[in-house]
Amino acid sequence: QVQLVESGGGLVQAGGSLRLSCAASGRIFSSNSMGWFRQAPGKEREFVAGMSWSAGSTKYANSVKGRFTISRDNDKNMVYLQMNSLKPEDTAVYSCAAGASYRVSVDSKDYDYWGQGTQVTVSS
Repeated sequence: QVQLVESGGGLVQAGGSLRLSCAASGRIFSSNSMGWFRQAPGKEREFVAGMSWSAGSTKYANSVKGRFTISRDNDKNMVYLQMNSLKPEDTAVYSCAAGASYRVSVDSKDYDYWGQGTQVTVSS
């Protein structure tokens, strides 16, 4: 119903920046919110940032507030995650997700569709 494809990951030095992109296709009208999650080796998947265009709100994990920004291009069906001041602890596989929720949720179970993920590596 909805397909999501991430891109933009790579290797950067600490303090550098990356912009991740998530291209959505299919029945996008069924989704009201989108989020970014990440999973580092040996750790559980965690919420990073999310937005709901139905509620007109965004939400960020405390660990990335002031450094990451989520945005959307409605005409292109794209969602972005701008990551600045990157730290080695940000190293993880980043995935975008879409859901029918009318509010931003930090719970991965509230999202119905997932991308394949893109690797972000931050060296010290």
